[in-house]
Amino acid sequence: MEGRNQDAVRELEAIKNKQDVSLCSLIALIYAHKMSSNPDREAILELDAKMKEHRKTAGPKALYYAGLFLWHIGRHDKAREYIDRMIKISNGSKEGLVLRAWLDVTSGKEAYAKKSLRYFEEAIQEGNDIFAMLGKAQYLEIRQNYSGALETVNQITIKFPSFLPAFVKKMKLQLALQDWYQTVETARRLIQQDNQNVESLRMLALYYLCREGNIQEATNMLGDLISALDAVEPQNAQLFYTMALAFSRTCGRNQLILQKTQMLVERAFGLAPQDAEFATELGYQMILQGKVKEALKWYKTAMTLDETSVSSLIGIIRCQLIEGHLQDADHQLEFLNEIQQSVGKSAELTYLHAVLAMKKHKRQEEVINLLNDVLDTHFSNLQTLPLGVQYFEKLNPDFLLEIITEYLNFCPAQPASPGQPPSPLLRHCASVLETIVRTVPGLLQAFFLIAKVKYLSGDIEASHNNLKHCLKHSPSYADAHLLMAQVYLSQDNFKLCSQSLELCLSYSFEVREYPLYHLIKAQTQKKMGQIAEAVKTLHMAMSLPGMRRIGVSKSKSQKSEIDASHRLSIFLELVDAHRLNGEQHEAAKVLQDAINEFSGTPEELRVTIANADLVLAQGEVERALSMLRNVTPEQPYFVETKEKMADIYLKHRKEKKLYVSCYRDLVEKSPNPHTFLLLGDAYMNIQEPEEAIEAYEQALKQNPKDGTLASKIGKALVKTHNYSKAITYYEAALKSGQQNFLCYDLAELLLKLKRYEKAEKVLQHALAHEPVNELSALIEDGRYQVLLAKIYSKMEKTAEAIIALQQARELQARVLKRVQMEQPDAVPTQKQLAAEICAEIAKHSAAQRDYEKSIKFYKEALVYCETDNKAMLELARLYLAQDDPDACQRHCTLLLKNNQDNEAATMMMADLMFRKQDYEQAVFHFQQLLERKPVFTQDNYTTLSRLIDLLRRAGKLEDVPRFLLMAEKHNARAKFEPGFQYCRGLYLWYTGEPNDALRHFNKARKDSDWGQNAIYNMIEICLNPDNETVGGEVFENLDGDLGNSTEKQESVQLAVRTAEKLLKELKPQTVQGHIQLRIMENYCLMATKQKANVERALSTFTEIATSEKDHIPALLGMATAFMILKQTPRARNQLKRISKMNWNPIDAEEFEKSWLLLADIYIQSAKYDMAGELLRRCLRHNRSCCKAYEYMGYIMEKEQAYKDASVNYEMAWKYGNQTNPTVGYKLAFNYLKGKRYVDAIDICHKVLEAHPTYPKIRKDILDKARAALRT
Repeated sequence: MEGRNQDAVRELEAIKNKQDVSLCSLIALIYAHKMSSNPDREAILELDAKMKEHRKTAGPKALYYAGLFLWHIGRHDKAREYIDRMIKISNGSKEGLVLRAWLDVTSGKEAYAKKSLRYFEEAIQEGNDIFAMLGKAQYLEIRQNYSGALETVNQITIKFPSFLPAFVKKMKLQLALQDWYQTVETARRLIQQDNQNVESLRMLALYYLCREGNIQEATNMLGDLISALDAVEPQNAQLFYTMALAFSRTCGRNQLILQKTQMLVERAFGLAPQDAEFATELGYQMILQGKVKEALKWYKTAMTLDETSVSSLIGIIRCQLIEGHLQDADHQLEFLNEIQQSVGKSAELTYLHAVLAMKKHKRQEEVINLLNDVLDTHFSNLQTLPLGVQYFEKLNPDFLLEIITEYLNFCPAQPASPGQPPSPLLRHCASVLETIVRTVPGLLQAFFLIAKVKYLSGDIEASHNNLKHCLKHSPSYADAHLLMAQVYLSQDNFKLCSQSLELCLSYSFEVREYPLYHLIKAQTQKKMGQIAEAVKTLHMAMSLPGMRRIGVSKSKSQKSEIDASHRLSIFLELVDAHRLNGEQHEAAKVLQDAINEFSGTPEELRVTIANADLVLAQGEVERALSMLRNVTPEQPYFVETKEKMADIYLKHRKEKKLYVSCYRDLVEKSPNPHTFLLLGDAYMNIQEPEEAIEAYEQALKQNPKDGTLASKIGKALVKTHNYSKAITYYEAALKSGQQNFLCYDLAELLLKLKRYEKAEKVLQHALAHEPVNELSALIEDGRYQVLLAKIYSKMEKTAEAIIALQQARELQARVLKRVQMEQPDAVPTQKQLAAEICAEIAKHSAAQRDYEKSIKFYKEALVYCETDNKAMLELARLYLAQDDPDACQRHCTLLLKNNQDNEAATMMMADLMFRKQDYEQAVFHFQQLLERKPVFTQDNYTTLSRLIDLLRRAGKLEDVPRFLLMAEKHNARAKFEPGFQYCRGLYLWYTGEPNDALRHFNKARKDSDWGQNAIYNMIEICLNPDNETVGGEVFENLDGDLGNSTEKQESVQLAVRTAEKLLKELKPQTVQGHIQLRIMENYCLMATKQKANVERALSTFTEIATSEKDHIPALLGMATAFMILKQTPRARNQLKRISKMNWNPIDAEEFEKSWLLLADIYIQSAKYDMAGELLRRCLRHNRSCCKAYEYMGYIMEKEQAYKDASVNYEMAWKYGNQTNPTVGYKLAFNYLKGKRYVDAIDICHKVLEAHPTYPKIRKDILDKARAALRT
């Protein structure tokens, strides 16, 4: 097999008489003789006769080995004869059946291959047959079931851990599944067992080169690979040759790698100097190294060895084209064209046709059609190949980059303006480059070119991200620095642009010879207002060799024409610089030079467009249009000219009809998908979606696979509000199987239309597929899962929403692992999506009161997106709720550092200061917010409402009127604003004026922003106007006679009916909103004090408390119901549970009510210390809490500490705005007991003034105090 025929003959002669292998040895001897350069005919005849003799009497083993050898040399049919006979005489030998199954699998015939699996399975069931197990894996691999094949190979490695071929197979299957991590692990494990394992060394070298882009490591590995080949296969020429192929095609022409691959091919040619294939490959190696003359020499050597070698002839033509011998190349190509029918279509041959057509200045369409043909042919050869060594070889990224470079010659030299669709060529280039980058992320040239394509497509952000990736891996990449300078320039970041130019120059002085370098420098200077310096820089560029065609040698002229667009840009930039410098004459002169210089070239029209721009700047619109009208469709830049005319009609003449007519003219003269797309976009620009749809449909007819077109049609239909037609359109497009990505658009539209079940079905269908490993498919699935979670949230299926988000998070983790290597321009977008997914999970966790989980996911969101203010704010809120003020303050400070005007963060800082009892600071933060935006808006009223709450909690309600006056002063319509009415209502409620509060809340009740909260407050006032402790017994017993009056009971019933009416107006939008509504409904039931109603309410509260973890309002509801039902111990258990929880601002009111009710129970049991602790807690969180002061006064009174009691009753009287007669009575009573008679009389007067019929106070206190004063 290695070409050492004599050695083989000698070895075979020694064993030809051994019974089991005699037949096999004779066949091998015949093969060896035939393979030698001078076959011995007599020996062959003699051996043939012996072989036939032996065959007649051969036993099963002899036939088996003979079949095995014939299979190895590729004689499948002959091998099958021997194996069939062997199976027959051995009654279905297992070994024979397995070998026949192998023959079937490798025959390349579908009918045979299908049968093989049964034989492999049978052999595996009989016992652990390695050969059968490997055969099954091979069958599954051929069927492209790589995971099934891997499973089978894993069984072999477990049962036979020292069988290395199984590990080699495993490694290749892991790569076919695109799992580089596992592939490398297996390769390293193989090397530990056999440090000269050729396959694993090749795999590691490929990993470092293709995946990591680590040239040094790849070179070292290639060195180890060559040493291993020398040790284990020193005579195997074919192996040396094949080992070189994948590396030379994926290394981006790196000299270190090419030295190693050249060495491998030279070794192959040294071992087989008659092999034309090896000589041809050596020619290609020289081309890759830029050694054209040496390449030509090797191609000619190959032709000498094999006159029919098409590949060596293609190599010769390539050399001729590089050296500019177009005539010779043309003749050779004609000859090859004649014979192409027999050899089949070749991508390389078509490519050479395209290069020749371009060098001969053939029409652009002709060259592009040829290049399209090259790509179609090239990719058709890759369709069935899994990711592996052969795939890298056949993909040949180097060849693809050459094609892309040719395409870019026909792309616009300037980036597309915002909103303008990029050239179809750029989209074509991007899709090819994305394939390369996905497969060979270590190839920086591909990243550079994709950055260039994105820049020209107007996607500046993507270009910037790709360039960052390039420069991170290769800081000395001069071209990348140059393009980065253009990117910064387009973003008007002149400082970084100049830095990039300096870096570029520091790494390569040659850039001073590039017109582009001077062009960018001049453009930067111009934008910075340094016009004179720009003129100087451009004059330097004009003096560069090759800038002018006149007096330049032919070869130089050809070279300079490649960068004709840059040359012209220098001229046009100089025209503009002179114009800005007020040198109109100079500008006209340079423009005339440009007209002369580029007359008759493809760039001529760009000069015309520039000339039109110059005239337009002088206000001569008609003259500019007349210059552009003369352009004919045959000329390049025809489309750009028409676009320019349309732009003038729309912006300068404001004529929509003429604007559209330019695009209609384009479609008539050049009807192709791109022009129809431009026409559709033009109609959309002037708000005519119906006509746009027609144009897009025409484009889609011509290019049915274009996803963006299908998407545009759907969006245009939505814009016309023709939703049913849009849905029908999307569904039809999906049924055709062409536009699967439209699932997202359709589901999004259905979500908008609230057709949730249908939207769910669409996404479930889109996600119902086998597990995928393609990056684009993973990204798509991630988006589907996020949208599905949104739909589930709208359907109130929280559990399903969380599952969808968890799956999206897992997908996103896989995406982020790969996107940094395969698609760096998408990294920021994907990180943003990962942050959004985590934030959504956190939001759901917070809603379920699982605050720790919520904090964990918000933190994860901030890992992906450090500047996500929303996540930071929510995290700060959670820390506040968890009673971790330091962490909360840290996040608020960060937020305010990023955005000083962040209202939510300022509010939270105010809350924090309040908790730290630094009320001055708390109020200061709110004042800042209100004073920063004195004109009162919706946001200001939100801030004011929060400030009123804070001032109440700080015990400074007397400061509120000042802010209400500020609102009236700065907004004449304040009194009519629902926000203002709400804020005033809040103040009046907090100051013990429930009836006035109701009136103001009523004015805000119908407002979309304030209505819901206003209604809730109105219901609470109706149910508890005097802010009593519902369910409390301490004061109920004292005021028993008052509470049972008929008048009071009627008033309660009326209030309950009003509350029930108001409840019907509530329209909650969230899950929590619906729960809040249920709680309010049941409070209404409890307010009736009827046992059946209270029990119904209790049942609902229990149900909510069971489903919603630690739901404070539900637990308080249960406790209140138990108190009304006189089940005090049960109530106490629930209230104790609440008292152990951390306070949070959301449930602040419920916490206060719970603590007061528990304190009431403790007072009833005479546990004054425990009650006192709860009341102090109330006052820590709300210094205006009248009820807490009232209870404290009651405790002091019970302990006969009348002085202390009067201090607390004073506070209750003050914060109740001196309106509650009961508190007035108690305060006067304690003043009397404390011998403060004048104060007692004063309070009595105030109570009687407001409530003239208030019982007992005159007789019990007023008269006694007067009498005491007299004595």
